[in-house]
Amino acid sequence: MPEIDPITGLPKELGVWESITKETQTINIKRVKKKFGKISTVVEGINKKEINIKELGKKLKSKFACGGTVKDNKIELQGDHAHQVKEELIKLGFNPDSIMIK
Repeated sequence: MPEIDPITGLPKELGVWESITKETQTINIKRVKKKFGKISTVVEGINKKEINIKELGKKLKSKFACGGTVKDNKIELQGDHAHQVKEELIKLGFNPDSIMIK
């Protein structure tokens, strides 16, 4: 018998809850200048309780073939990938109106 999600009342294998929470996130993407003039892209505003932020960080790092880390509820990617990250987040189901590039 499938597990029932206590919030939605639907089977957990449908994964409806994660798609609903993706649409309500307010995400900020910004470029940060690091040591020696290196630029990194920081994605913040993702609620780690509702979305697996480590899994999302892995997907973004592999998509852009860059290094990076997940810490303090932020995804840091090496390099300037701000616009590509926004496009990829939209493909993954996030609301395009709630993603802002600074």
